[in-house]
Amino acid sequence: MIKNSQKKLLITGGAGFIGSNFIHFIYNKYPNYIIYNLDLLTYAGNIRNMDNLKDIKGSKRYFFIKGDICDAKLVGGLFKKHKFDIVVNFAAESHVDRSISNDYHFFRTNFTGVHNLIALVRKYAIPRFIQISTDEIYGDVHKGASGESHPMHPSNPYAASKAAADLVVQSYMRTHKLPLLIVRGSNNYGPYQYPEKLIPLTITNLLEDKKIPIHGDGQQLRRWLHVEDFCRAIDLIMNKGKDFSIYNVAGSETSNLNIVIMVAKVLKKDPKKFIFFINDRPGGDRRYAPDATKIKKELGWSPQYHIKNHLVNVVGWYLNNEQWWQDIKKKQAFKAYYKKQLRSEY
Repeated sequence: MIKNSQKKLLITGGAGFIGSNFIHFIYNKYPNYIIYNLDLLTYAGNIRNMDNLKDIKGSKRYFFIKGDICDAKLVGGLFKKHKFDIVVNFAAESHVDRSISNDYHFFRTNFTGVHNLIALVRKYAIPRFIQISTDEIYGDVHKGASGESHPMHPSNPYAASKAAADLVVQSYMRTHKLPLLIVRGSNNYGPYQYPEKLIPLTITNLLEDKKIPIHGDGQQLRRWLHVEDFCRAIDLIMNKGKDFSIYNVAGSETSNLNIVIMVAKVLKKDPKKFIFFINDRPGGDRRYAPDATKIKKELGWSPQYHIKNHLVNVVGWYLNNEQWWQDIKKKQAFKAYYKKQLRSEY
């Protein structure tokens, strides 16, 4: 357990969607935390996500370092210099479609980068390390729910790279007796999410009167979790989680198609005019169903936001921040991705 005194916290991948929201959450909650944000600023961990942190830029409690978690010399130097109390790793390549097209960077960052981090955690005796994982490592769950001891059965290169990371973290727990933790979150949504993901893509395409591509029949089931609920869960695990533990964190279940219909309803659009179906991706899973009973019983966590009730606020954020997502979507890299992966002109 982390005591209530000044702490140095390293967030890797802190310019990404969840990482930047977590930094903001921790900064506002804990005046005794000094936060270091290490990010390579790839397409998803982009400089526009730093808008989420602009109000703390220049603070004596927040520092940004551009760098790669695979760079052992850089990361080792940071560990040696700052003597971190806590490291939370959000750094990851995270889009399934991109992993199917080219998985090299997924295994480099999601596996090799994680191995580099925990080897340095061991070398410099960092007291607390949390690996942010995903429910996708469990694979397709046709019935019931997947608890933390459920076998890993990843269906695509992204999920496989995250499962490999979980395994190397667990191996360090057992072999080197390091009190590491793993957090497996379900599908997140909220402000500053890169617009290739389903919810921001749906919102922004509808605002631009563009078609919405849906994989397969759209009946894939996911447990949708607001990013603030996820941040609260990680905070609880960081401060009260049991050493050597894995925690699932999940929201409420609904289908991808229903998400699109709900967003269209908020924007008063007819979804039938905008939806078009494309072939399901190779290795596509029908249902993810992580069981979050453990964190609820041990740490008293429960989600505060239900997607059916809170989606209107998320839509409102994208309405009020058009410049943020328009700057991303107008870039040639995004247009090329959209055309290649979603078989559609942007």
